Amino acid sequence: MRTFLTKSVVVGAATLLALTACGSERDASSDDPAEPEAGFAQDSLIGVALPAKTSENWVLAGDLFTNGLKEAGFQADVQYAGASTTVADQQSQINAMVTKGAKVIVIGATDAAQLATQVSQAKQSGATVIAYDRLITNTGDLDYYVAFDNFKVGELQGQALLDGMKEKKPNGPYTIELFSGSPDDNNSKVFFDGAMSILQPAIDSGDVVVGSKQTSIKQTATQGWEAENAQSRMDTLLNSAYTGSKAPDGVLSPNDNLARAIITSVEGAGKPVPVVTGQDSEVESVKSIMAGQQYSTINKDTRKLVAQTITMVKALQAGDEPEINDTDSYDNGEKVIPSYLLDPVIVTKENAAEAYADDPKLGPLTK
Repeated sequence: MRTFLTKSVVVGAATLLALTACGSERDASSDDPAEPEAGFAQDSLIGVALPAKTSENWVLAGDLFTNGLKEAGFQADVQYAGASTTVADQQSQINAMVTKGAKVIVIGATDAAQLATQVSQAKQSGATVIAYDRLITNTGDLDYYVAFDNFKVGELQGQALLDGMKEKKPNGPYTIELFSGSPDDNNSKVFFDGAMSILQPAIDSGDVVVGSKQTSIKQTATQGWEAENAQSRMDTLLNSAYTGSKAPDGVLSPNDNLARAIITSVEGAGKPVPVVTGQDSEVESVKSIMAGQQYSTINKDTRKLVAQTITMVKALQAGDEPEINDTDSYDNGEKVIPSYLLDPVIVTKENAAEAYADDPKLGPLTK
């Protein structure tokens, strides 16, 4: 809205000329950056930096971003980090996207704590930065976060573990082991904290016992989300805490890839498969659930998450504020990040058919 002021005093010509000259000199010498225009061209470059292809969902996300952004009229630059144990690839890829003039950069962080410099450079270039699935920490330059509600994911996993053990053995106490994700992934702690908010009261009451006594996120971490690391740790736990006929009743696993590795370890030791949780609805794990091995997974439909992210990009292109539904939950150490959170769904054999009814890949497995 423009406001015009009317003066009843006639300004002298000399005064007016002086003011004009001063104004022109000030405008010409100003170092202040110009205000960015709202929106940007529809065929602009959109960068998407994803971590290594350690799960089916990251592979699917890349394909969905590539196709979805192109269908929306954008140029898509979708990159994967080359190794899950280093962030250097992703840092270089984000720098390249900034150099190419990307208007929005979507980042699924390889290491949440080591991208602040790249996020700052993107912001200075005029790009909007959206953290995808994994929150980027220690930077005030991050604009938005889009993810499933990851604390709720952990809560669902913790409750599924208790429910599954009770189904198999109505009366406790129950002996469990705890696994968490990679320490360089900010989500690992969120999942773990959510699960422990459910499990800790049962541990405190003695209804649940952690056989190895390894209960901290540092003790339970799985570097790089690598299946072989989880299997190796489970082998060690079985050899040290479950000699003879002893066996765990349940294992908290943060995702499907690790769940299958844990089950492989238990079977290799000749022990009965415990209740094992998971996440991501990977094909092999859904098969395992239907076969009565893995107990549960979490349905975080990647199609919905990518679609919501592209909807945010479209809003930015039009000069609008993207829709958000959470302004309280995700503090990255510098500020609370405006977020859009989707609801995760717990899946067991009992509700798998309903949960995957419209999923062309998983639906047939549940019939």
